[in-house]
Amino acid sequence: MAGPLNGITLVEFSGIGPGPFCGMVLADLGAEVIRIDRSSQHGHGNTIDFQHRSKSSITADLKNPQTVSEIKKLLASVDGLIEGFRPGVMERLGLGPEECLKINPNLIYGRMTGWGQEGPLAKTAGHDINYIAISGALAAIGRKDSPPVPPLNLIGDFGGGGMLLALGIVAALLETKTSGKGQVIDAAMTDGSSLLMTMMYSMHQSGFWNLERQTNLLDGAAHFYDTYECKDGKYVSIGSIEPQFYALLCEMAELSPEDFGDQMKRETWGHKKELIKKVFLSKTRDEWSDLMEGSDVCFAPVLDMSEAPKHPHNVARNTFIEIDGVTQPAPAPRFNRTENEILSPPALAGEHSKEILESIGIAGEESDRLISSGAVV
Repeated sequence: MAGPLNGITLVEFSGIGPGPFCGMVLADLGAEVIRIDRSSQHGHGNTIDFQHRSKSSITADLKNPQTVSEIKKLLASVDGLIEGFRPGVMERLGLGPEECLKINPNLIYGRMTGWGQEGPLAKTAGHDINYIAISGALAAIGRKDSPPVPPLNLIGDFGGGGMLLALGIVAALLETKTSGKGQVIDAAMTDGSSLLMTMMYSMHQSGFWNLERQTNLLDGAAHFYDTYECKDGKYVSIGSIEPQFYALLCEMAELSPEDFGDQMKRETWGHKKELIKKVFLSKTRDEWSDLMEGSDVCFAPVLDMSEAPKHPHNVARNTFIEIDGVTQPAPAPRFNRTENEILSPPALAGEHSKEILESIGIAGEESDRLISSGAVV
């Protein structure tokens, strides 16, 4: 059964990180995603780069005017595009929004950058860690007496980047059904990561969030909301915020009322944390799982990427799936009628060049001519 975006076609200009992730999310939802790779990459690629699953690929020389002319033919017939170049690059290639919307007024033009299309830093280099540094997110993550900890590149690249652009593209596709007009989406990771911090900004403005790390309810200060090392060197997570869940934690971990009363008394959190550390060191992670998992303690073992696909809950929900012997995260979210599916493994660069050319009416000698000239490979 086709996903909810079945019938939508998007062109993705090849890049790294958030752009391909956005394309993957939309392909998982049923959109046809055509990836344009550099001609120098023809025949190359990582067949286990899951961000390229369910996409077709054509390789092209974007600096060749003839190539640009053919790409415009392709863009004239699609619903949207995804690009993650620095501001101004697509314009210099002759593929900027103004040019593309002339040939396809309904086109949704998705732009993914770290700093955004405008602003003092717009044209400078950067990575996830830099973008979340100026949004306030990075400063809030980490232990009290240590530097801020990079949270992988989940906040900027993916949560505040690729996922944000995917939402923007879907919203714009809905809007164009009523307006009959396309538009440009400026998805910046600085904007997206600040948006993800909305609750923390609200709490700070209300006087409920301190700027110092590990002094707040949700940043590792509370003894009932943190990770703890176990006897075997592995870890468990505890999130017993509500009084009834905290009471159950105290009961199941045999925490004394004298030491662990007054749950929300902040000045006692540090002492309680030192005590509870010793408690969790008394059993292995799996022993704690046997005792607490499935209860209302708000407990889960901390699993690594080799363990997570095997967890019974993930197995029961098919949170991870295996395709051609390779285990990977399954598409999400789930729909009860229009089920998501992965249509194909990641393609090599240029694997579908001829088929894509044929889809815009270029076949036979004309196709061979483009390929022999190097415009398309």
